[in-house]
Formats: sequence, structure tokens, C-alpha cells
Amino acid sequence: MSFEHETENYEKENYKKESDETIASFDAPHATAKPANELDAARATLLKLVNIVKTKVIGRDEVIELCVIALVADGHVLLEDFPGSGKTTLAKTLGEAIVGQMPPDVSDDESGAESGIAAFRRIQFTPDLLPSDVTGVPIFDPSNNSFHFRRGPLFAHVVLADEINRTSPKVQSAMLEAMGEKQVSVDNTTYPLGELFFVIATQNPLDLVGTYPLPTPQLDRFLFKLTMQHIDREAELEVLSTHLDRQQTFHDDEAAHSRTVSQIDLLHARRIIDSEVEISSAVKVALVDISRDLRSDPRVLQGNSTRSIVLMLPALKAAAALDGRNYVSAADIEKLLPRVFAHRLELAPGAGDVNALLRELMLPSMEQLARSTLR
Repeated sequence: MSFEHETENYEKENYKKESDETIASFDAPHATAKPANELDAARATLLKLVNIVKTKVIGRDEVIELCVIALVADGHVLLEDFPGSGKTTLAKTLGEAIVGQMPPDVSDDESGAESGIAAFRRIQFTPDLLPSDVTGVPIFDPSNNSFHFRRGPLFAHVVLADEINRTSPKVQSAMLEAMGEKQVSVDNTTYPLGELFFVIATQNPLDLVGTYPLPTPQLDRFLFKLTMQHIDREAELEVLSTHLDRQQTFHDDEAAHSRTVSQIDLLHARRIIDSEVEISSAVKVALVDISRDLRSDPRVLQGNSTRSIVLMLPALKAAAALDGRNYVSAADIEKLLPRVFAHRLELAPGAGDVNALLRELMLPSMEQLARSTLR
């Protein structure tokens, strides 16, 4: 089912053709051509990051693209599936790919805190973890008879929160401020996180022993909740046949530069996409109407929040840019809405599959959107 209207096809194909030609010029060994516009350059940055991760993570193309969309949209991602499905590898590869050209500042700020922000950090969540283990803790310095703040692993541009549902609610709540406001508060002092702060959390839904289900406010902090299914047969065979080669490639220092995207370029791409990609009023009306239909349906005990719609707007823009368009279409809503809304809904017993319910309830608004754009 597709609601993309025919009148957009000509504009979309031409814009995408021009963008693809621009991207090809970036990949040429001695290319000197400049991008046609800043949006093309932003798309080139996103595509480079996607392709870097794809070389290490095979058979997860859709999940990789959605993670990059969330990163550009200033959101966070919750990956859910069984052990060994590649969740940790994906997050680690993405974090290492955007180390780029912004070295951490290791000086101290006025509060005495170490101000360095790492490119990537991994936190292995366990039941005995304390909030200070992730946020940081004041350390007494006997040389000057004062305390200084030693920053925890949250002070990184990309944070992998591995098995986040295995830690206590106290630690989970310590993540709320960081994910929502990009800051942490310790001993009545607030410390800012990096502008690129991005959390990829993983959890295993099958093994429930010793786990603490994430509360609704915590789930609402994640832009996407993605379930990683088994990869297909061909992809699994490729993983086995190229395992050693891919390990060697990623340890080759000579190829290191081609495997990174600078954080400066990524932040610039985020700003360009936000300013250059248009969202029509009809798209916003459709999002609001779908949300209201969900909240009023008797099968839905708790609908999605207004914040979820606000967070979805930059994600729609990033998806459109990645697809080579400077406008948000119905296809972008179809692609992202189930990923944004599904984990925020609480259904009544016997309501059935949440994705089937979403497809049913979004159909009237999507048809109205298609009709309005054809006029």
C-alpha cells in the first residue's frame, strides 16, 4: 500500500537524479566537483555514514538507515531482539564511524569538572549498577582540599546502553534527564552533555530473568524502537564468508579516514536538513488526526504523547533528505510512524497486533493526505 501521489513523481525523480550524481562525484578518487546545494552535501554525509556501517553490519540495511535518521533527528534508539543479532556491533560501529575531526577538550571547566567528551562509550547495565556509575561522581582532591567532578560514560557523543532493562529503575531514571535535556545533575550542579549526544540502548525481550521493564516515561524518550529480525540466508552466508576480511579492513589504519564522518559535518548536515526540507501543513494535520484517532479508539488504553509528534518532525525531514527529496511525503509517514508510535501505545487486552492496529487507524488520514496533495 502506498499513498504517494503521482504529481510528486516528476519532481522526486529529477531531484533524486541530481542528488545521486552529486554523491557519485564525492566518491570519485580525484573529484573536484562541488555539491549543487547544501542539501546535497548533507545527504552525501548521511549516505557516507550509512555505507560505512553497512560494510561492518550485513543484512541490517533498514535498521542502519533508521539509526542514522534518529541520529540526525536528535533522537535515541531502542534495539530489541535476541542475543547475537548484531545490536552491539551496529551501535559500536556507528559510534566509531563518527569520531571525525572534533577531538575532546580535556581541560577543566569553571566548576572543576573534566570537560572532555569522548566519541563513543559503552555501558554494560547490571542489577548492581549505581546512578553515579553512569553520570559521574565528585572526587576529593587532597592536593587542593576540594572536590572535582569526574564524568561518567554518559559524557560521549554516542553511548551504547547495553541491556538497559537489566539495571534498576533508579539507574534508568538517571538516564531520563540525559536523554531528554542533554545534561546530568549531580549534587545540585548541572553538567551539559555534547550537542551530538545519542543513545543506542539494547534489550533482550526473551530472557526476562533479572530484568526491569522500562517504564512509559523512559520509553517515551526513545524516538524509535526497532526489532531486529533474523537476517536472510544470503546475508548470513555473506557474514560467514567475509568475517575475517571485514575484521582486517576495520583494523587497517590506512583506511581509517574513509571510515569516519566528522562530527562537525554531521551537525552541519542536521542544521541544513532542518532548514531546507519542507513539511506541509497537510502532513502535520495527518499526524495530529492519526494521533487523535489512536487516543479515542477503545482498543487503546494510552495513546501516543504530543512529544512523540514533535520528535517525529525532524525524523521525517531526515528520511526525506536521505531519500533525495527536499519535502516530506506520505511515504515518509508510512515508513516512520509505526517505529515512533508503536512502543508508546498501551493496548487493551485482546486488541491484537499493534502494527496492524496502526495500519488500520492511519488509513483514513493517509487517504485524506493523498487527496489534499493531489489538488
